[in-house]
Amino acid sequence: MTEKISKDDLAAIVAEVTGSTKVSGKEAVERILGAIAAGLKDGKEINLAGFGKFTAQQVPERQGRNPQTGAPTTIAAQTKAKFAPAKALKDVLNG
Repeated sequence: MTEKISKDDLAAIVAEVTGSTKVSGKEAVERILGAIAAGLKDGKEINLAGFGKFTAQQVPERQGRNPQTGAPTTIAAQTKAKFAPAKALKDVLNG
């Protein structure tokens, strides 16, 4: 099973690398994630060179089926976050 890293774990890593406190690390992580979410909500593309690109994708309303009853149902339109890793990240992952 893959080890999971939580937001608090990530904040501790940021604090260690920057030589700051865990509180400062958590604040930095919160601000970064908040900026990415706000940018996506505003329809912007967030491109982090060497890491990847975040985009918001519009998914139109569509027809689906209730898996329990088989009855047709309408699935509302929504916006989904999409992430495409950069070549540099792919290279790190694949050796």
